[in-house]
Order: sequence, then structure tokens, then C-alpha cells
Amino acid sequence: MRNNPAFLPTSAKEIAARGWDRPDVILLTGDAYVDHPAFGAAVIGRVLEHAGWRVAIVPQPNWRDDLRDFRKLGAPRLFFGVTAGSMDSMVNHYTANRRLRSDDAYTAGGKAGMRPDYAVKTYSRILKKLFPETPLVLGGIEASLRRFSHYDYWADSVLPPILAETGADLLAYGMGERAVLEIARRIDAGEPLEGIAQTARRAPLDNLPPLRAARPDLLLLHPHETAAADKRAFAENFRVIEEQSNRLDAAPLAQAVGGNFVLAEPPGPPPGTEETDAVFALPYTRRPHPRYEGKHIPAFAMIRDSVTLHRGCFGGCSFCTISAHQGKFVSSRSEASILAEVARVASAPDFSGHITDLGGPSANMWGLRGRSEKICALCRRPSCLFPKICPNLNTDHAPLTALYAKAEAVKGVRKVTIGSGLRYDLFLDENGFLNDAARAYFRRLVARHVSGRLKVAPEHSEPHVLDHVRKPRFELFERLKEIFDALNAEDGARRQLVPYFISSLPTCRDEDMRRLRAKLRRLGCPHEQVQDFTPTPLTLDSTLYHTGLDPWTLKPVFVAKTREEKLCQRAELLPEGAFSGARKPRPPKIQTRKIRFPSRPAPL
Repeated sequence: MRNNPAFLPTSAKEIAARGWDRPDVILLTGDAYVDHPAFGAAVIGRVLEHAGWRVAIVPQPNWRDDLRDFRKLGAPRLFFGVTAGSMDSMVNHYTANRRLRSDDAYTAGGKAGMRPDYAVKTYSRILKKLFPETPLVLGGIEASLRRFSHYDYWADSVLPPILAETGADLLAYGMGERAVLEIARRIDAGEPLEGIAQTARRAPLDNLPPLRAARPDLLLLHPHETAAADKRAFAENFRVIEEQSNRLDAAPLAQAVGGNFVLAEPPGPPPGTEETDAVFALPYTRRPHPRYEGKHIPAFAMIRDSVTLHRGCFGGCSFCTISAHQGKFVSSRSEASILAEVARVASAPDFSGHITDLGGPSANMWGLRGRSEKICALCRRPSCLFPKICPNLNTDHAPLTALYAKAEAVKGVRKVTIGSGLRYDLFLDENGFLNDAARAYFRRLVARHVSGRLKVAPEHSEPHVLDHVRKPRFELFERLKEIFDALNAEDGARRQLVPYFISSLPTCRDEDMRRLRAKLRRLGCPHEQVQDFTPTPLTLDSTLYHTGLDPWTLKPVFVAKTREEKLCQRAELLPEGAFSGARKPRPPKIQTRKIRFPSRPAPL
């Protein structure tokens, strides 16, 4: 492996080549190190580097041997940062039926098993044992969505806040660029780590009464021990967490656990365009580190020639972690920033001429936001789109249409396609397009930016299931397909509209899946894209799966929970001809290696 100073160092040799005695910050990640703005550890590393700190990255450290990967760089001057990577490690490892996956898209060669189960906990405990005096900061999606008591599908139990399980000093939740800069500054200055926006920390329970007196806006969740034993208390906790996560002026939240409590500070205002642009303008190489030379990293191959337009999602889907992690309020880049990145991609000597995506959490939320921030500040809705589009939301697609045209005109670009999923309820209702700009957007998208298949996610067809997941009526998808088919006929194309569906969602029964299949058959629509619902921490649907209660009404809700129930629902959308009878038989038991998860982690 050759040294390359364009990358953040990953070894003692690379650190020595820079003339450093030691790094200020060492980041450990469950992913391979790809220096690209789609990989969180690379972003945090570049942000810290830009602020003047010396940063090193230890990708996928080996936790099974003598722990040399954890020791090899010594202790950083300021702190260790730990993330499981771009995915929760348990989602990365296991299917919805708890079967072990055979590959890992974020690892060189797609090799499975290069990160542990519950990676944040494993890495953190090792670091605390080896370097007990060095501050430890958690970040990334796995840590963020486990910052309070959370239902863990794989252990089938309610686990404590992750700070209590790891002994870490601080947790930067969500998109942590601002928080991590303030953490580094304070540790360097010897200042306390209290009160940093978008962070969570532990403190002795005795400190809670004076804190409540000093901060009357503080909201108390049910203690962990209560939430773990009482499903109603768990559901009530989730309602408070979700409501505050959707507010511009959120309150701080505290939860007792053992003899301590976890305090989560509210985030600051959503980053503006200039701040978002600055993150994407950092000097990423947009390549895997040379240590992986000659090896294929599937996740990198998928995003290498794509450009992210925005962060955040105001859809509020009940099963999704995006708004819980990136936030409900969309932070968009400027057109100039996006086109500059398109030009950088196009200038690469191995660029094929094809920009594979201009997208984000949703393909068409770029530049959309509330017209009046004062109205947004009063809002507590989890979704700006459901049950209908908020009248304060600007849904003008004309700037996005113009952006597509300008990206296509960048030197070296032959083709631009959109790979992210589309929110068609932003430009369409049952009567057709919302306005002329919406019509122009969709016509251009279909004619010039669909690479054979256009992905959309109706999720289901039945009204009560759609109401639950906060998605529009199926009739809107039918209207979309009608328009899509007409555009295909107009220019003689054979493009496909590919809908995505989820089986065994809360409120969904076998008969609902059969109705969905019948409707798709009537439409002549392909339906191979179906996945079984997986409960992930800090989502509405994981709360429903665990408690069987709607947190907003505390009324019982049906949830398919057994393996047989879940497989039967998914089987309803198997390819045509899989079953000859009118009703599918119960699927046979699947023989799998049984995986046991401890209900409680080992002590530190």
C-alpha cells in the first residue's frame, strides 16, 4: 500500500509521513474508508481537518484478535470518535427474518463479517478498556437512533440508552458536523461538554433536580426501567421523542437510567445553504483509500458518480429513519455548489459520462421548504405531505427541472439519470399535475432522466395501511402510472415504472396483501420489489411492533409478528405462478443457523 497524503491517514506509517507526533482525533468506523461525501466518517474527518485538527481514521478495526487495530495509533490528543458506519450494524448483518446476510456492501469485496454485531458498543467498550482517560464520542445512525431506551428487534427486548451501555462521554446525534467541531474546540480548551446542541451526555441522577429548576423547558421521559417493563410507558416516550424531533424549537429531553440520566440537547436551526455547501466543497478524493487498491466496494460503485442535492426529508414515513436522523427540515445545496461537484465528477479520467443520480433522501425535495419559517416554528406535524400537502410548503419544481438541464450541459457529461426514489405526491394529485411546473418536471424526468426504470414507493394499496405509514392513496399511484404509460406511448419508449412495497407493516393483514396483489395484477404492474418490514430503533413502526399500541392514541394496533405471519404476507407478492391454488399455503419453516442475542450486554 502506498502513502497518499490526499487521504486522511489510516496507519502509523501515514501519520509519520505527515510529520505528526499523534492525531488530535481518531475516528473508528464499521465501513471501509471511502473518501466521499456519502460516507459519514469521511465527512466528519474532512470537517475537522478543515478546522485545523489532525484527524486519522481506523476503518473496520479487528475486534477478534489482540486488538492491535485499536492500539496502533495510540491515544489521540482530543478524543476518539466511534460510528458503526453508514448503516446500523444489525440491519447490515441480518434480514427481516433474522437470517445472516452473506455480504456487506460497505466492505471491500463485499465481504461479510468485517464489523461486529452492535458495532458501536463493541468498539466503545474496547476503547474504554484500553484508553480509559481519553474522551470517547459516539456518532452515526446506530448511535443516534439508540440515544434513548429503544426496542431492539434482534434482541427482542428494550435496551438502555447507548451511552449507558458503552460508558462513552458524549453522543453527537443526527448530522453531526456542527456538534463535532464544538466538541473538539471545548476539549482542546479544557471547557465542559455541557449544553452543546445536538448532543447527548450522561450525568448522575442527583444532578437532575437542579437541572430541571434551571431549565423549565426540559421534558422528562419515563425512566428506562419503566419503559422496559411497561409498553404503554414506552409508547408514551416515543410520542414525546417524535414530536420534539419534528419541531424547529425542540425541547431538551432527559431519561433516567440506573443511577444516572441521559440528557439530549435539542438541535440548533437547520443548516442553511452556505453551511451545507461548505461541507460538500471539502477536498474529498471521491475514491476508496489506496489500501483497497484493486478491490471492489459495492456501496462505492453505486454512488461514485452520483451527487447529493440535499439532506433531510419532510415525508415522515412511519417506518423510516431518515427524518429521525437527518431531520424533517430539508437543507439544500446551492445550484452553483451542485454543478461544481458535477464538473469535478466529470473531470475524472475514468468517468463514463453518466451521472447516475442527482438526488438525496428523496429525488425531488431539493429547494423545497416552508414559505414562512414562523409557521414552521409552530408546526408539530410529523409530515409536511400527509394527510395533505401543507399550504405553507413551497412545491415549485421549476428550479429542479432547470438544474437537470444545466447538469446535463456540463462538459464531459453525456447523460444524467435520477436514481433516488421519487415523491410523486409533491407534483401530482388524483386529478393530474398540480401546475404547469409540475407537468414540465415530470415530462423532462421521464423523457431524459429515467434509465429504463423509474423507482417509486407507494408502499401499499389499502387506505388504512397508507394512513398509518403516512403515504397518499393508491389512486394517486394509479394516476401516475396512467401518465407514465401515456408518455411512453407518446415517444414509443419501453420504460418501466417500478413500485416498491413493504409487507407486514403494522395494521396490515394477509387479506390486505391479497388486495394489493389483485390491484397490481389489474394494472399489469411489475411487483418484484417487495421487502419485509424490519423494525429499526426510534421509528413509529418499531414502537408499534414492540408495544402493539399507537403512541398517539394508545389504542391497540394489529401487527404481524411471528415469522410465519411475516413470510405469508411477503409470499402474497411472489412472482406470478409461484402458487397454483387460490390461496397460498403456509410457507415451510426456514432452516437457519439460530442466532442468540443477549438480553443484556456484558458489563464494561
